[in-house]
Amino acid sequence: MIRHLQAPPAWRRLAFISDLHLGPDTPRTLAAFEALLGRLQADALFVLGDLFEAWVGDDALDQPYAQRVAQALSLSGQQRPQYFIAGNRDFLVGDSFAQACNVQRVDELLTLDAWGDRFLVAHGDAQCLDDAAYQAFRAQVRQPAWQQAFAQRPLEERLAQAAQMRDASRASQAQQVQQGLPFADPDTAHCHGLVTTAGARMLIHGHTHRPGCFALGDGLSRLVLSDWDLDHGSPRAECLYLGPEGIQRESLA
Repeated sequence: MIRHLQAPPAWRRLAFISDLHLGPDTPRTLAAFEALLGRLQADALFVLGDLFEAWVGDDALDQPYAQRVAQALSLSGQQRPQYFIAGNRDFLVGDSFAQACNVQRVDELLTLDAWGDRFLVAHGDAQCLDDAAYQAFRAQVRQPAWQQAFAQRPLEERLAQAAQMRDASRASQAQQVQQGLPFADPDTAHCHGLVTTAGARMLIHGHTHRPGCFALGDGLSRLVLSDWDLDHGSPRAECLYLGPEGIQRESLA
């Protein structure tokens, strides 16, 4: 996995997407993803996690929706380099997935140098320090021993467990909305420290589903990608482009 990327001088446009949450029940979102990759005009593509609603191991590549994702990414990868940072839903992505999809796996934090500037790129879940329950869960499931034990279970059992966890997460989120409780955002002081230590000026991430640009202080900022959902509720989907002229957001909804 890579941790640093120096953009070649010829690169003029980088594309970023995240939080598509693809699965068997997202046919419209998957079709929009395929359409984007089919016409994408960019020198590199960065997928910042939660490409899938749940990923239980690379043997899930046999699932029909996963095969479509792999085919679309593999074809796109013939046109440009592609980089993948795991999210909280697809942290079990492995080398077989990367090979099938023609992507390079990236460590949790990527420093990206381009056009004389430096950016820090992440999924964003590790920076949400106020979500103590999630951070405890994250620490558990990122342990190699937990992942090895989980991988030994039959695929159908893992898929069923992932569905149960997804339903529990949705119920918890709905309860938070009903109670008027705020969702966790990345910790400002923590993000400021990460960006400063990296010598960057901006953190680019997904995860929160709150697209925008937010100040961190001292001229630093964090740029948040949109999530995608064209199958349930309010339609939303976006590709963010970064170039020497600045930032552009393309709505695909």
